[in-house]
Amino acid sequence: MKILVTGGAGFIGANFVHTLLDEHEDVDVTVLDKFTYAGNRGSLTDVPEDQVSRLTIVEGDVADRDLVDDLVGETDAIVHFAAESHNDNSLNDPFPFVQTNLVGTCTLLEAARRHATRFHHISTDEVYGDLELDDPAKFTPETPYNPSSPYSSSKAGSDLMVRAWVRSFGVEATISNCSNNYGPYQHIEKFIPRMITNRLRGVRPRLYGDGLNVRDWIHVRDHNTAVWEILMNGRIGETYLIGADGETNNREVVAVLNELMGYPADDFDHVTDRPGHDLRYAIDNTKLREELGWEPHFTDFRSGLADTIEWYTNHEAWWAPLKEQVEAKYAAEGH
Repeated sequence: MKILVTGGAGFIGANFVHTLLDEHEDVDVTVLDKFTYAGNRGSLTDVPEDQVSRLTIVEGDVADRDLVDDLVGETDAIVHFAAESHNDNSLNDPFPFVQTNLVGTCTLLEAARRHATRFHHISTDEVYGDLELDDPAKFTPETPYNPSSPYSSSKAGSDLMVRAWVRSFGVEATISNCSNNYGPYQHIEKFIPRMITNRLRGVRPRLYGDGLNVRDWIHVRDHNTAVWEILMNGRIGETYLIGADGETNNREVVAVLNELMGYPADDFDHVTDRPGHDLRYAIDNTKLREELGWEPHFTDFRSGLADTIEWYTNHEAWWAPLKEQVEAKYAAEGH
C-alpha cells in the first residue's frame, strides 16, 4: 500500500510516518511537506536504516496542482495533515491559513477525485468553537460549527469542502476532528513543549490569563492509531472525533509538569491572555470507540506527559536550534 502523507514533517504527521514505518511493513510512505518553520527534516532523519527504502520525501506545496496530481496518481490513499495551525499566527496574518488550509485542501480533493484515491482529512475540535467551563456537554460529530479564529475558520471551511466533495463527486473521504495533541516532535512554540524546554533551560513556565482554559489532551501516538483505524475501517463520508478523555486546564498542566520535573506545582508566571482565547474543548469519542473498537494507550494525562518530558530531555539536539528564535518572538509579544 502506498500512502501520501501531507505535512509529514510536521508534528502529528511525522509521528504518523514513524507509526506507519514501525508497525505496517507492507506500507510505503511519500511525505509531501513545504518545510515551513513548522516542518522539521530532523523529525524524519532518525528513521531506521531498514525502513529508509519505504520512505520518500518531497518538498512542495499542497496547493501546487501539478505536483499534487503527480503524487496522488501514484498513491492508494492520502492522509492530509498539512495545515497552518498556530492560533497566534492566524491572528497576526490570516492569509497563509487560507492558502494552505482551504486552497491546499481543494487541490488535494480534486486530485483524489481525478484518480479515485481514498482521502482522509485531519481536522481539529476548534471548528466547534468552545464550551463553558461548567457545561457538562462535549463535542460530537453533530455539534454545529462555531469557529472563533482565522485558523479554526479555515479548518472548518476545509472540513465542509471534504463533505461537499463526498456528496457532489463521490470522493471516498473521511474526516477526523481531534483534541489537543502533545508528544514527540512538537514545535516548541506550542504550549507543552515550550513549558518543558523552558524548564530544561531554567526558565519558569508562563500561563495565558488565569490558566483555567480547558483542553482535552491526547498523546499524538494515540491520535495516530485512531487515524489508522479510520483510514482502514471508517465509513466513507463520516466524521469521527478523536479524544482520550483528557480534559485538563492549563494551570493543572503546568502544575503536573512542574511536579514531574522536580519543581513546586505553583512555580509559574502569568502573562496577558490572548484575544478570543477559547474556554474549553471536550471530545465525545463514543463513535470512534464503538464503531472501530479504538482505545488509547495513554489512559491518563500524567503518564503521557512524563513520556513527553523524557523525549524532550533526551532530544535537545532536535529542539535547541529553534529555542532562541521562538523565545525572541514571544518576548516581543510580551509572552
